This record gives sequence, C-alpha cells and structure tokens, in this order.
Amino acid sequence: MPERSSRLVLPSGLSPRQAMALQTAWRKRLRLERELDPRRVRLVAGADLSMECHGDYGFAAIVVLDLESGETLDVGRAEGRLTFPYVPGLLAFREVPLIQAAFATLQVMPEVLLCDGQGYAHPRRMGLACMAGLVLGIPTVGCAKSRLCGEERQPARERGRFTWLVDGGERIGMTLRTRHGVAPVYVSPGHRIDFHAARALVLRCATAYRLPEPIRQAHAEVNGMRKTRGG
Repeated sequence: MPERSSRLVLPSGLSPRQAMALQTAWRKRLRLERELDPRRVRLVAGADLSMECHGDYGFAAIVVLDLESGETLDVGRAEGRLTFPYVPGLLAFREVPLIQAAFATLQVMPEVLLCDGQGYAHPRRMGLACMAGLVLGIPTVGCAKSRLCGEERQPARERGRFTWLVDGGERIGMTLRTRHGVAPVYVSPGHRIDFHAARALVLRCATAYRLPEPIRQAHAEVNGMRKTRGG
C-alpha cells in the first residue's frame, strides 16, 4: 500500500538544470530492497502515457490486474497538457504529474506498479519508475522496450534468461527475455523493490506477450483515449 507519510512532492516550474539537481537529491531516498514477495503479489498495476502526434497534450492510464484471476479490477485515467519540455533523461518530469493524476482516480490500490519506462537504469539512476515510486509511495518497477544507458550483452534466446546492464562498473538493470526468441525488455527496480524481485514480477506478468500484461493493457487504454480525442 502507498506510504502516505513518505511520499515526495514533485515541484512544478523547474528548469531542466533544476530537474537534474532534484534527481540527484532524490536518489538518496530510493530504497532498492525487497519489500514484497513477487510470488505472492496479487494486485499489480501497469502505467503508460501517450502523446498527441503534435503538441504537448498527453493521456495517462493505470490498469490494475488481479494476477490470480486475470481480471481487470480498475482503470485510472487522466489527460492534460504537459508543461515540462521534452528533454532526454528528464521524461519523468513530463509524465509523472499525469500518472499521479491517474493514480488518484483508482478505487482499487495495487501492491506494485509497473511503469513503461526506465527505473534505476538511468544516467542519474532516477528514471520514471523511481520518480513515480517516490511520489506515489508504492513499490515500482521500470520495464522499457529500449535501453537508455549501460553496456549490455544479449541474453540467451530462452524465456527467463537475462544479462546485467552495467554502467560505470555498477549493475543498473537487466536485459530480460520474456518470450523465447523475441526481443528482450529492459528491467530495473524503481523504488521499494530489488533487482531480482523486479525481474521475477515482470516474468510473472509477461506470460503471453513480450510486455507485462498490466503495461500492455495500459498501453491499449491510452491509445484508445488519444484516438477518441482525435490525436
């Protein structure tokens, strides 16, 4: 459950330089330690955000799944104009406010949130999943379709095989094969979870497709929202 007392507030109106300084300061607040058993987690959410083809209007969705029944229990949605500029490495400052707004509409609280983006595997070790975890006060995992930083080796072709992403001699994430012979995903902890629990949870949620089912459903949801608006 969210830790209300430990949630951080994301300031508005920051410049890119101030945002980078905030990432460095917040990194000290991350807890990359296991607080849940990925085999026992039941309520898992996926978060995704989509943009209009032109402009700064965005759509966020959070889908909460029951892993035991496979049922979709809740969907949180939010949309609005993004005020922070597009700067590589600072995407969280564009996306987290809408994700936070979507999270606030949920009636069913997830135990953990999977984010379509980076977690610790980030140049300043403060990707979207890390920022979202600190703001929402919930365990988070980053699961990205592409690598942002770090040296990688391709894992073996079998499902479940992985290699470490390494940056400056530090292990920052994993290149994980979720389906046999299919392109891997890039998994890293966000907040209140460790590397191996993050990997196990992604594998548990990615049984039929490359992406974990909660993220896949959130992706479909935001695309539907964007098309409905005509973007």
